[in-house]
Amino acid sequence: MSIEITRLFDFPYYQLEKHNLKKALTTKHNGKWVSTSTQEYIDKANAISRGLLRLGVQPNDKIAIISTNNRTEWNVCDIGILQIGAQSVPIYPTISKDDYEYVLNHSESIYCFVSDDSIIKKLNQIKDKTKLKGVFTFNDIDGEKNWNEVLELGKDDSNQNEVEERKNAVTSNTLATLIYTSGTTGKPKGVMLSHGNMVSNVLASEKRVPLEKGSKGLSFLPVCHVFEREILYLYQYCGVEIYFAEGIEKLTENAQEIKPDVMTAVPRLYEKIYDKIYAKGNELSGIKKKLFFWAIDLGLKYEPYGANGWWYETQLKIARKLIFTKWQAALGGNLKLMVSGSAALQPRLTRVFAAADMPIMEGYGLTETSPVVSVNELNNKGFKVGTVGRIIDKVEVKIAEDGEILVKGPNVMLGYYKDPEKTTEVLQNGYFYTGDKGMIDEDGFLKITGRKKEMFKTSGGKYVVPPLLEGVLKQSFFIEQIMVVGEGEKMPAAIIQPNFEYLKQWAEDEGITFSNKKELVSNQKIIDRIQEEINACNCKFAKWETIKRFELTPDEWTVDGGHLTPTMKMKRKIIKQIYQDLYDKIYR
Repeated sequence: MSIEITRLFDFPYYQLEKHNLKKALTTKHNGKWVSTSTQEYIDKANAISRGLLRLGVQPNDKIAIISTNNRTEWNVCDIGILQIGAQSVPIYPTISKDDYEYVLNHSESIYCFVSDDSIIKKLNQIKDKTKLKGVFTFNDIDGEKNWNEVLELGKDDSNQNEVEERKNAVTSNTLATLIYTSGTTGKPKGVMLSHGNMVSNVLASEKRVPLEKGSKGLSFLPVCHVFEREILYLYQYCGVEIYFAEGIEKLTENAQEIKPDVMTAVPRLYEKIYDKIYAKGNELSGIKKKLFFWAIDLGLKYEPYGANGWWYETQLKIARKLIFTKWQAALGGNLKLMVSGSAALQPRLTRVFAAADMPIMEGYGLTETSPVVSVNELNNKGFKVGTVGRIIDKVEVKIAEDGEILVKGPNVMLGYYKDPEKTTEVLQNGYFYTGDKGMIDEDGFLKITGRKKEMFKTSGGKYVVPPLLEGVLKQSFFIEQIMVVGEGEKMPAAIIQPNFEYLKQWAEDEGITFSNKKELVSNQKIIDRIQEEINACNCKFAKWETIKRFELTPDEWTVDGGHLTPTMKMKRKIIKQIYQDLYDKIYR
């Protein structure tokens, strides 16, 4: 009798019954890929469950996991925690120690699993101010308890019957996890997701992202983010071998070693991949360079399902053979599918990667919706450039009068932990009010048109939608990050972080001398060149929306610097505070 999946910990057992992989989870240790089979995965998860029971963990206790990189141990602990009716609390590794303290205290976590020395150093500074009874590390660290101690505690299986009793008491309605939103403003909110919320989302997503048993998935987005976590459960359900990259900086190297069939990423990463490929094309000369940019120009006109006609498709076959196969090779040579979420993907990237035979299926969702609401798919004519796909099964989307996207379905969260007021604000009449604006076209595709809170009015009473302008300008090779400002002011303006890598090369080619980034951004020739990019963007918008002035920042916007959330979204309020002097220079 086939296992019915109603709880998150059912996925590995389903995999054992249906797929039974020798390489279910694979992590690199000391330069070697080390694989864990489905059976070993389950055995270790049960040992963690038994060990936690012996540590006195009760149903509904909270246990945090903080890991710098995705790894096998994270998944083993996740299943081990969930099986005994406790809740896992994944925490972003890059947040500050004060945010660690806030999340640990707000969630009342009693134990914490951490990956390495960088995490433990931060955690040790604040753990005395929390309710933590113990911290266990995945790496061997002198003076620290290791997660193997919990495995050892659970080696004796005489209390496995208690694990089974706890498992049987967990239902689809049981709280599974608290995921703290990275939050572009204020303190993070603890999103309560049940087993049923996430299971329903995985099963509905599988119909859109069909994956074959034995395929290889490369995982590198933080698994503490609901998007990657849901994908990992999906991989387990489909029998996909999961390989954990050593980090984003080693993505290309790991991809060439593993040769993945599928991977997921956020738009910023796809932008960086494209920029690197484009930069390499610029280094070519003669006929090779002409062919490279001919292929790119062709790719930028791509439409799915042969909509451009036979002549375009004939040229595309040639471009794929001569140019795009090299793109494939850079990421292992076997990529059949990439998935994008968390932020808007530029249509030019959707087109050019699909033309390169590495289609990116863009989807839409939020932590509060477990996360997928809609996603493009290659089958059933379900791929449309510039949209986030059709709504998944059993989920309903309604567009409010003001354009806000409202979502109802089994994937919608239970609420915000310890915050009934905010819960009531966003959950009304069974619908979750997303804060995003959108429309559904005549073919049933959802298109995101902006975010309610990011719109602002100028002093002249005109509305401006910053993400629309920012999306166009980020296509410039000169611009890495841009924030459009001007709420209550007479005109829109922009604070820009240049793409320093590209800008330095351009400056050298132009004979511009500089000793640091500050000199670079204050050079008039560079300011004039970026003004050209602004002018080209302004042509596409109404006069009241156009950017009248801008200032360049002399430093890079980072997660550690407080400019960006761990999912690379801008913290607008913080950025404005950091660059208040530039803002005042524009308007005062």
